[in-house]
Amino acid sequence: MRAQKQYLIGEVESHLKKSDYVILANFTGASVADVADLRGKLAAEKAEFHVIKNSSLRVAAKALGLPDLESALTGPTALVVGGRNSPGVAKILKQFFKDKQKVEVKAGVLGKKLISAKQVEQLADLPSLEALRAQLLGLLNQPAGSFVRIINAVPQGLVNVLQAKARAGA
Repeated sequence: MRAQKQYLIGEVESHLKKSDYVILANFTGASVADVADLRGKLAAEKAEFHVIKNSSLRVAAKALGLPDLESALTGPTALVVGGRNSPGVAKILKQFFKDKQKVEVKAGVLGKKLISAKQVEQLADLPSLEALRAQLLGLLNQPAGSFVRIINAVPQGLVNVLQAKARAGA
């Protein structure tokens, strides 16, 4: 294999190793300014947008044990990776496509499983990682709050009983 081709494959492999998800997009019709705008939005989630060769992605994905991406490797392909908030990244891509009608999601890989463009859209509809953490914390605090109210109610109940007995005896 030529050194230049090996370098490109190595570059794609390093991108693929950056996160546990990969989103493949078609960027046909997107201008340089559009891509720069999208990269800026993705940077907020610490994600990256890379234009890659399909042949390099095919070889790199196979070398890393990713599922077969052949069905998504038609036309120009961009790779979105990085960051820990895959729903947030999917939201940015969904909103970008809605606003600009450019950069269409082809497919994705989440946890070494191939997901369709529709499933990436469903991922975009999930709450953000911070919102999920807040919901979980709320659920965990709920039983603890109830327990504290019960513990506090027992002494208050005893006080009420003692006060009632004292009034009855007086």
